[in-house]
Amino acid sequence: MSLARLVLTSGRAVHLAELHMSSTYGGPLAIYPCRPVDDDRIRQLLRTAEQVYPGAPVHLIPPREYPDQYPGSSGPVEVLPGVACLGSFRSEPLDPAHHHALHRSCLTVVWFQPTARAPSGCDAEPALRELPWERLAVDEEIPLACRTVEEIL
Repeated sequence: MSLARLVLTSGRAVHLAELHMSSTYGGPLAIYPCRPVDDDRIRQLLRTAEQVYPGAPVHLIPPREYPDQYPGSSGPVEVLPGVACLGSFRSEPLDPAHHHALHRSCLTVVWFQPTARAPSGCDAEPALRELPWERLAVDEEIPLACRTVEEIL
């Protein structure tokens, strides 16, 4: 059972298997939000994604926003949306030679969104629905413990 089902703009259905959300900045900042601060946060999220989902490729949906404010000593003001998301997605296999009961495609995605809600259907962030799945995801064999009796027989 998945947390949510999304239909990508390509028409492919993908299922959100796991979702981790956190506050983008995690509290008051010592300095204003800028590229160095945001780059550190993004690197931290990408490292976490690689550690939590070691077999799946990781894709970052670029999150940059530049409000109309004067730059400070660390450069232009850059604000990321308030919620950092790390999701594990699965879909039918990419390779038509792979049986859907034995294989699936997978992709781990890091993205930012303004609210703490699970993406679902057409309400998902547009950049999330536009994922080029066929280019980014990889096929994996479904572990035997996850297969149903009908699939095994």
